[in-house]
Amino acid sequence: MKDGTVFVSLIVLTVIKSTFMSDNSQNKIRSKFRWAALLSLASFTLWAQPTYDNSALKNFCFADGEHLSFTVFYNMSFIWINSGSAEFNVKPEMYNGRNTYHVIGTGNTASSFEYFYKVRDKYETYIDKETMLPLKFKRDVQEGSLKFYHDAAFNHQTNQVISDNKKTFNIPKGTQDVLSAIYFARNIDFTNRKIGEKIPFSMFLDDQVFNLYVEYLGKEEITTKKGTFKSIKIKPMLVAGTIFKDGDKMTIWISDDKNHLPLRVESPILIGSVKVDLTGYANLRNPFESLISLN
Repeated sequence: MKDGTVFVSLIVLTVIKSTFMSDNSQNKIRSKFRWAALLSLASFTLWAQPTYDNSALKNFCFADGEHLSFTVFYNMSFIWINSGSAEFNVKPEMYNGRNTYHVIGTGNTASSFEYFYKVRDKYETYIDKETMLPLKFKRDVQEGSLKFYHDAAFNHQTNQVISDNKKTFNIPKGTQDVLSAIYFARNIDFTNRKIGEKIPFSMFLDDQVFNLYVEYLGKEEITTKKGTFKSIKIKPMLVAGTIFKDGDKMTIWISDDKNHLPLRVESPILIGSVKVDLTGYANLRNPFESLISLN
């Protein structure tokens, strides 16, 4: 499975993998699980769709200094268990003479789960502030005994990516990496979207290009661990038959304001289900107008 960005977590999927699968099975699909949840956390999906040209995309939803934190819950037999956490931080940085948003995403298993499997993952992207396209992507994965590092440099003038294995890959115009795709998706304007409308785009990961889309489902109020919010409801199309029961059962709620903060993600998986809630935020670009009340 290679499914794309906005919100099951790498943490809980890795824990489930280690708890319910044999060592042999884990090894066979380890690479699939390594990044599946971070993609889902972005609410993006793998699916054959036309390339989306996001070269005119402007950032209206986040700014330097933004901090978001999430708690990951796993459910089996009607009991929700805190299984991990994730954080995303944005800071200003120069990269190759360009002003960028340096975004850092980290994921860790909860201490109660580390007996089964320990996760310490770090993802980084440098997003050009003018074009909103990634210039550099880094991934530093530590899961159990596995340690893995990968980086990729983007050249959007030539529409190519150079991987750390020195190979060069052609990419469509406006291609994102897995982490920059989260911030791309947050900047989608849903104002005039029709229910059922799909917004496609392309992403580069693991030396491959994937065509993705997210579907708009409308608006509704939602109550999470943090509080009650006005939200925009979206759905990524996932690949059925892997850890996900079906290809269209994940649901994501983002704040119905200019921040487009991910508030909650829910999805059934092969054994149980997962839920990811926004539990902390700081230095938002815009007023948090979707907030109705805090718990």
